[in-house]
Amino acid sequence: MRSLLLAPAMLFVCATSLNAQANTSTTTAMKRDTLHWGPAPAVFPRGAQMAVVSGDPSKSGTFRIQLRMPDGYRIPPHFHPSDENIEVKQGTFLVGMGDVFNATSAKAMNPGEHGTVPANGHHFGQAKGEVVVEVTAVGPFAMTYVNPADDPSKAHP
Repeated sequence: MRSLLLAPAMLFVCATSLNAQANTSTTTAMKRDTLHWGPAPAVFPRGAQMAVVSGDPSKSGTFRIQLRMPDGYRIPPHFHPSDENIEVKQGTFLVGMGDVFNATSAKAMNPGEHGTVPANGHHFGQAKGEVVVEVTAVGPFAMTYVNPADDPSKAHP
């Protein structure tokens, strides 16, 4: 008798969980379709677009952004003051660690793959095809280039 009562309860819990997951997937897909894309901040090389998914990268606290990069787009070696969690949404993103850009040492990340670059970890990236990555980090956002001459937001003599 007890197992007869337990079975409907388990079905209810599973159905409720699946419904919540379906609603979350629908909400996430709708949110992605309504992102407001614009040019990435000046600290990024020209050509990328950025959209804020949640939070505010200019303030303290967790934020999530998406960065869209054209084929061949490169981000020179740089680092951030907080951990950077990356998920590839589209395309192949090549990510490498170190102070010198070296595409042959970069790891290819494909859609659905996740990775974390630790705070102050020197890293670089390159888009293979059109790439969209989602980055989650703690703000305020800061990006420091290993070689200051690589920083497009700074005027260089």
